[in-house]
Amino acid sequence: MALEIGDKVIFKIFRYDPEKDKAPYFKDYEVTITRKGMMVLDGLNQIKWEQDPTLTYRRSCREGVCGSDGMNINGMNTVSCMSHIEDYNSDVLVIKPLPGFPVIKDLVCDFEDFFNKYYAVKPYLVEKYPPPGRERLQSIEDRNKLNGLYECILCGCCTSSCPSYWADPDYLGPSALLNAARFVVDTRDEGSDERLDIVNNIHGVWRCHTILNCIHACPKELNPTKAIASLQKEILKRKY
Repeated sequence: MALEIGDKVIFKIFRYDPEKDKAPYFKDYEVTITRKGMMVLDGLNQIKWEQDPTLTYRRSCREGVCGSDGMNINGMNTVSCMSHIEDYNSDVLVIKPLPGFPVIKDLVCDFEDFFNKYYAVKPYLVEKYPPPGRERLQSIEDRNKLNGLYECILCGCCTSSCPSYWADPDYLGPSALLNAARFVVDTRDEGSDERLDIVNNIHGVWRCHTILNCIHACPKELNPTKAIASLQKEILKRKY
């Protein structure tokens, strides 16, 4: 639907404060369109600044870089700062925290498990030999291998959308595995063998059932399923 300045949109927002609420509930807020191209984050800010300062959510860069404002909007995981209100073609938006993560308050989730699994795959360049004494150079071709991997903003949208992650509390999840692939293909890295050992198990790359939810959920249009498949191929190639 085409929204004009002055139009109203209802934000139906998940609310839960464990210190005073016995159970979660939804509360309706009226958001006024004040300019064309308003993002969902703009609407949340309008609510917090003008109507209800108790509303709690994460936000930082508002440019789709920090990944802090991941949430579920009308049934789809995304980041609110990249989501135009008018693109939902509705005058009602249902906004919930990312599924599969414990809720701390309102739209804020506990990401401790998510980041522990991210750190577990060693998401950094591993050095085993003395540095060359100069910049570690890459060819254009080798650098291009990182495209579609390095852009991950750790918003959690893909992992939160994954039924395998919901079912298996030990599963590393698509985000961690995509970041593992990013360093495995990096020609400057010297820790691929140990990193592949970490993901080569039933709670790693072999838990993925190619459901593809992660692809649809990624606001940066990355393909975690493809990255996981590349890790599987690399493991089999090195084994045989």
